[in-house]
Amino acid sequence: MILFYDPSSVDSVGALGAALIKETPVKEEPIPGGESCALIINGLPILSRNAAICRLLDSEALDPNLCEFLLWESVKFRKVLSRFPKLQQFFVQISVIKPLKDAEEILSKALSSQATAPRNLPTSSSNRKEKQQSATSSKPTKTKPTTSVHVSSENGKEKQCSASGECEATVLVSLEDQVNAANNFQLCNDFRIPTYNVPKCPVSKTTGRRNILITSALPYVNNVPHLGNMIGSTLSACTFAAYCEIAGHNVLSICGTDEYGTATETKAISEGLTPREICDKYHRLHCEIYRWFDIEFDYFGRTTTEKHSEIVQELFNVLWNSGYVSQDTVEQLFCERCSKFLADRFVEGVCPFCQYDDARGDQCDKCGRLMNAIDLRRPRCKTCGHEPVVRSSKHLFLDLPKIEPQLAAFINHRTTDPASLWTANARQISQTWLRDGLKARCITRDLKWGVPVPVKEFADKVFYVWFDAPIGYLSITANYTSEWRRWWLPTAAEREQQAPIELYQFMAKDNVPFHAVIFPSCLLAANQGHTLVKHLLSTEYMNYEGTKFSKSRGVGVFGDDAMHSGIPSNVWRFYLLYRRPETQDSAFSWDDFVLVNNSELLNNFGNFVNRALAFVSRFYDSVVPEMSTLEPCDTEFLAQVNQLIGAYVNYFEACQMREALRQILSISRLGNGYFQVNQPWAAYKKEETKARAGVVIGVAANVTGLLGLLLYPFMPTVSKQIWCDQCNLPKSQLSLVPIIRQSCCLYQILPPGHQIGKPAPLFRKIESDEVSRLSEQFGGQQSK
Repeated sequence: MILFYDPSSVDSVGALGAALIKETPVKEEPIPGGESCALIINGLPILSRNAAICRLLDSEALDPNLCEFLLWESVKFRKVLSRFPKLQQFFVQISVIKPLKDAEEILSKALSSQATAPRNLPTSSSNRKEKQQSATSSKPTKTKPTTSVHVSSENGKEKQCSASGECEATVLVSLEDQVNAANNFQLCNDFRIPTYNVPKCPVSKTTGRRNILITSALPYVNNVPHLGNMIGSTLSACTFAAYCEIAGHNVLSICGTDEYGTATETKAISEGLTPREICDKYHRLHCEIYRWFDIEFDYFGRTTTEKHSEIVQELFNVLWNSGYVSQDTVEQLFCERCSKFLADRFVEGVCPFCQYDDARGDQCDKCGRLMNAIDLRRPRCKTCGHEPVVRSSKHLFLDLPKIEPQLAAFINHRTTDPASLWTANARQISQTWLRDGLKARCITRDLKWGVPVPVKEFADKVFYVWFDAPIGYLSITANYTSEWRRWWLPTAAEREQQAPIELYQFMAKDNVPFHAVIFPSCLLAANQGHTLVKHLLSTEYMNYEGTKFSKSRGVGVFGDDAMHSGIPSNVWRFYLLYRRPETQDSAFSWDDFVLVNNSELLNNFGNFVNRALAFVSRFYDSVVPEMSTLEPCDTEFLAQVNQLIGAYVNYFEACQMREALRQILSISRLGNGYFQVNQPWAAYKKEETKARAGVVIGVAANVTGLLGLLLYPFMPTVSKQIWCDQCNLPKSQLSLVPIIRQSCCLYQILPPGHQIGKPAPLFRKIESDEVSRLSEQFGGQQSK
């Protein structure tokens, strides 16, 4: 058997995967014997991709989705896959298809089987024609490969995602195939939507669903979050979690406020409150802001709980007893005026790396470098402004050099595994830490507000916030469900029975060292089988009008500012995700904010949705018209929409949410063009074209329902206005699963005869005078 593989041929990529597993000789050249030829057996071409996969896996007839899933689940295949970027991109796209329950057994049999003589291949009506063509072919002839189609973004540049996170590969689906699928535009024949148990627990392998655990970096409780904070962590995590839910994954999303440490003590002193009062005050503020922004998690907790102290101390005791914690005497800054040792956040000074004047004692806001407070030049006490002196203090250290070999192996595996998503900055920062060599890191502080150290000699100290804060993911989950260990610390039996836990962690790039190095080091050293991060998604920074947002210095628009701006929360969400800093720093600009709202939301998206449903209401008494006779322009329009649905799923699975959002806008832009070309308002006036008007309006109304569904992760309130209120569809059916099951093809969401709700404008224009007022009112100072 010889596989002829052409990278531009859609129908050969699946068979290539099977060939890689079975080590079948592969020739990379244009395919002989027909445009869809994938495999040559004894000189005769096998034209069906499904048939080729079944033959190579030595299996009876299988469902095509199952064939592709079998390949995706093969570790051997994924290792070889990294050499074939286009094939890798294709299988990332189809990996969201749900497998059949016999997948594991069939895969095991297929991989262990030896090559056998050719057997009868699966036959379908299309395959029978292919077999006849094969039988009459005396020798293969060379033909042009299937044409691949680019999906263009709104600015005309061709873009598509790959598993590595880059946007270079083309979409491996032919327009001809999509047009054929569009001809089957009809009611969904499989509307089984997965349900969730509350509290959520991992599901078993037999369900075919993925267990996805999502965390957002815990926001500090010492201040009001600004827009840059939210897009870097909470909003990004919430958006991806919402996608996972409508995609049918079993997802648990966790977040909460980080409440211990010097930042809290400092804020308490400045406001004349106790640390507990500060935590309670700002935890409520965070909850109010996130609730207003529609930022929701399965559980939003806090670190100042008994469960948190219990789990932190439990993990520390394991590290202590395993020899991964050492003692040392360190020189530390002491304020004689305040009569106390100064923890890092109680000290400011000049950064020794970039010379920034107001660097903190643990990290520089300007260059992002971590440091010890004693390394600052010209240090000053943040409480009284007095210059501190150096004194000795005994502390506990995490022995990172001892863990380094394990950590290096873990990071190298994650950053090279095509099944893991680590953003470019996460890979670079973690590799830089390894290259520079790890040093023992102090994990205790001379404070009162923190988790007490359970060692008698150090009973007057607490744990450093960046030792205990990431453990907050575990403790917050534990406060959510008594089954928390199944997510974070499953037993061997549970790991065998339940689907793997895939941990996605969202943060801004300044948090990467703690999530890629310090937290994994603790879990690896404990050697208890903790769930480790698989996908580390860190954004670049979002700046504000040419400068940086700064929570500590009150620069930029803060959450409570947005709440009182008069602009709906979902518009803020849309803009932040539209400008999400995925590969480079982005900037919030009031002028750009208004431009995007007025052009993209109002004139593009909102215009199409309102026109489509208003025509149904006006011309058909709010009843969706008949769409039985589709013309070529209809199927081509639906084919383009289907391509963009596939790109939307691709981008979300690669955690490129900004690009996924652009696919939605491309669909509505296509819809507006579809209206302009077909002009249903004119066709409706003539008796001979009245039916044609109904088809156009019915198709457009269905695409409107689709847009309401796709918009849900980004603008949940607007999504439900479209889906539930205006399309008159039940919230329980707001799911991508039926579309994914149909290879990302649109079905009749609004069938003929469906009664829609009342159409209404979704957005309003933001005027220039309003922009001036907002820019002046919220131009850099936090609300009091």
